[in-house]
Amino acid sequence: MGKHLILVSHGTFCEELKRSTEMIMGPQEIIHTVALLPSEGAEDFQKKFEDTVANLEEYTVLADLMGGTPCNVASRLLMSGAKFDLYAGMNMPMVIAFLNNELVGSSDDLAENAKANTVNVNALLNAQDDDDDE
Repeated sequence: MGKHLILVSHGTFCEELKRSTEMIMGPQEIIHTVALLPSEGAEDFQKKFEDTVANLEEYTVLADLMGGTPCNVASRLLMSGAKFDLYAGMNMPMVIAFLNNELVGSSDDLAENAKANTVNVNALLNAQDDDDDE
């Protein structure tokens, strides 16, 4: 696997998402986390982010929230010439899709995968109940 995955978030969400993913997929050396802590500002976060990616050639960034500091810092780096893919609204299906893409050499769209895995389970179960009644 050549590409790395950087998870960025407010608080330790990114770290916990990595841990939860590893419960399913096993240890992941290619996943790195950068958490914006309550005591930090955008400059602190940018320094941590740049330190994390300094020795990485190719990486994708998943941010927790569009318009939040972690995503905004990454966006500004893109606008200043950095080269990486950035997605906002990260979730576990996106992380697993990234890992699967790397394992099998595919390029499934992470955002589409996240949408496809966002399901109202109540509606799904109700639809199955309706099918059973027929």
